[in-house]
Amino acid sequence: MGQATAESILLPMLGMMLLTFAVWVYMYLLRIGHIVRQRIRPQELTTPDKVAALIPEPVSYPAYNFRNLLELPILFYALCLLLYVAGTVDSWDLLAAWLFLVLRIVHSAIHCTVNIVRYRFYAYFASALVLWIMLVRVVLRIALS
Repeated sequence: MGQATAESILLPMLGMMLLTFAVWVYMYLLRIGHIVRQRIRPQELTTPDKVAALIPEPVSYPAYNFRNLLELPILFYALCLLLYVAGTVDSWDLLAAWLFLVLRIVHSAIHCTVNIVRYRFYAYFASALVLWIMLVRVVLRIALS
């Protein structure tokens, strides 16, 4: 595969940021909706334990996913920025970045709604595998240059 532009790697990275934003919005819509419907006073939610006791698990699924979006994707952001700054983005990097984003969207959709662990794990594992391949390619490219 040939060279892609360095800037092209920024689009899937921005897509991850938009996914994180969308999950954040969904999380607050669900939580605030539940709090209002149940007439829970905000002061009753001062600790994670109190939140868990007062908010049902399905309402908290987006919160769990939001935290997850601040874990492995951090490495994705770093790799994308490294590729951009180095100007070494190729078509495989770009394909991997888009694939990572698509798999994370699938993972988030499952995690925030039905939360079927088997399917969520498949999406998570596949996205992680893509990320590790991206990392190995970048490390090899730097080590061999």
